[in-house]
Amino acid sequence: MDTTPINWEALDALIIDFAKSEKLVEDSSFTTSSSPPSSPPSSSSPSSISSSSYHSRLIIRQIRRSLEAGDIDAAIDLLRSHAPFILEDHRLLFRLQKQRFIELLRRGTAEDRDCAINCLRNALAPCALDAYPEAYEEFKHVLLAFIYDKEDRTSPVASEWSERRRFDIAGLISTVLRAHLHAYDPVFSMTLIYLISIHKGFCFRQGILSPISDLTQRLLLEERDPPATPQESLYEAPPFDEVDIQALAHAVELTRQGAVDSLRFAKGDLFQAFQNELCRMRFDVTMLDELVREYCVYRGIVDSGIPSSSAGIQSPSKSLKVDQPGIGYCLSRGSSHEVDCGAGKHSDGEISISTNDNLGGSPGKNSEVTSMQGVDVELRYACESTNNHEDCSTSGSHQSDNLRVPPRSRANVTAERSKRKRWRGRQDDLCFTTGVSCNETSKELSTTAMVSNMCSSREQQASECLSLDINNVEDKYEIVLGMKELTSKGMAAEVVEEVNSMDPNFFVQNPTLLFQLKQVEFLKLVTSGDHSSALRVACSHLGPLAASDQALLKPLKETLLALLQPNEDALGKGLPLHTLATSLQVAIGRRLGIDEPQLMKIMRATLHTHNEWFKLQMCKDHFENLLKIDSLKDVTTPLLAAAATSKSNADSCSNGSSQVTVSSSTRMVEDGSSLTQVSSRDVVCDENAILKVMEFLALPRADAIHLLAQYNGNAETVIQQIFA
Repeated sequence: MDTTPINWEALDALIIDFAKSEKLVEDSSFTTSSSPPSSPPSSSSPSSISSSSYHSRLIIRQIRRSLEAGDIDAAIDLLRSHAPFILEDHRLLFRLQKQRFIELLRRGTAEDRDCAINCLRNALAPCALDAYPEAYEEFKHVLLAFIYDKEDRTSPVASEWSERRRFDIAGLISTVLRAHLHAYDPVFSMTLIYLISIHKGFCFRQGILSPISDLTQRLLLEERDPPATPQESLYEAPPFDEVDIQALAHAVELTRQGAVDSLRFAKGDLFQAFQNELCRMRFDVTMLDELVREYCVYRGIVDSGIPSSSAGIQSPSKSLKVDQPGIGYCLSRGSSHEVDCGAGKHSDGEISISTNDNLGGSPGKNSEVTSMQGVDVELRYACESTNNHEDCSTSGSHQSDNLRVPPRSRANVTAERSKRKRWRGRQDDLCFTTGVSCNETSKELSTTAMVSNMCSSREQQASECLSLDINNVEDKYEIVLGMKELTSKGMAAEVVEEVNSMDPNFFVQNPTLLFQLKQVEFLKLVTSGDHSSALRVACSHLGPLAASDQALLKPLKETLLALLQPNEDALGKGLPLHTLATSLQVAIGRRLGIDEPQLMKIMRATLHTHNEWFKLQMCKDHFENLLKIDSLKDVTTPLLAAAATSKSNADSCSNGSSQVTVSSSTRMVEDGSSLTQVSSRDVVCDENAILKVMEFLALPRADAIHLLAQYNGNAETVIQQIFA
């Protein structure tokens, strides 16, 4: 079964950028200022995406929610403050005022009916005169809403009354705002949407069942935001390159005319048009955040937030209560703000913060009181030991009764935890919510950060008494991450010792991983000049392992060649340690009952089908550099490649990560080449002929190539035969 090697370090970088861009993690580099940029940032270069503005995306989200709720006045106020250019476009202003008129009538009161009449006279009618040619007819048609009730599903204006119109105009305004403010989604979310879109199209076209269909169907929604309409002046734009038109049309599933209109709106910029179209696709934000959080915990990027068994001390409370005059906020780790107006009692392990001027009472027995800039902070920790440890084992293979905690894991757990960020979760900036001032929001967020720092300090003070429990969920994560860290540093001998101390049978079931670790140990000894020890490793471990698995003979021979090049950095050039570390992490995690993240399964399947899809297209992806897909596939594996094909490779046999494989005898056309060879017929197709058939017959590239192969590459003959 073919698999696509993945550069997990590159994915980590994209995930971290996504989490920071969306403020999902606590980070000192974030600013608490809520002021949006006064002007959109400059356009990005074709080879990279400019960093999107969090505040611009936040504004768009607030405007969208107002429109979807039917609060057109609030949306217009936000537009007037943050994006007045929208209101200067009479096409958009007319649609906003028409929806405002309908919403006023929908309320049903006499006062609102009078407001609707004023809206007609003072706003809607003037816009209808110069919005667009059909606007005046639409204006006269919407007047029928005075006559026909909103509950009448058969009336001529039933579509005007439909609440679906709210979502249509919200999507249209969002599309235009994103393009003008350059407020595109972070690179990772666009990459994921693009890969899933290709994956779904590939599986449908090939008639095969996707192994991740349950995830992709929930994550990527069917509906898209309406496309933005280019200005009339852009209709006379010079003709665009047919290569760009076809690349855009097939990348985001547009008609040819749709691709042309998108390029017009982007003033001919292919990459900006591509981003505009990609961001029109809707996805489940909540589900994406959960997938990212699960991945971050698994990879050790963020703290898991699961109670640990360390020294019998419970983690500081998961809940933070901020009591302010008139309103209280309950901030759960990783959750959004929730109003808790009746909180009077606090359980053990809870952090209570009050900003009232006068505080009565005294701190309890197990509490500390700290005053920070007029804010009294009371910390209470529960110091009782707990013997209840959660075991997430779901099958016999996951039982950890016979496993022991590796000694090195106990020593390194605190240092590793201190490097991780805290998950903040997606929180709307309250400065854009009525009734809450920016000062209150800044005070609340800064207070949260101060309490988080104090929690970290308290945890560090308890580190001297740290102990790990093999049955505790968080401790399992610590053990797995510790092994991954050691492997990434090339400490192969230590890893083998640690794993054997935990589970003596692990490498019996995973001999390929042992072979790869011994490769690292061998190359490390060769690099240091200790050839005698290196040969002992080869004789004692590499040789016997290769003898029992013929697939390991080739990598063994290539490994031994390092002896002929003693001056070269054999370890650095021969083995991608991060790839090996991830494979070991997956295998050990599975042994401890920790499933690999769903996101890893999605990336494996979608990157594989991305490869297969462009084999069928016989060309390279125009946008893979823009979306960092090339970086995700950039894995150098000269020595591990052969070993990784063994059936015992832990990374390729993950549950749920099976790949869809379609055999292909074609080869991809290289960049800069104008010829594509169809190897099955040895017919060379000119690139212009391919584009001509794609344009005239509205066919995908692969179909156009196969048709040309049947008619010796002659585009005119293909077209004549189709229309004959």
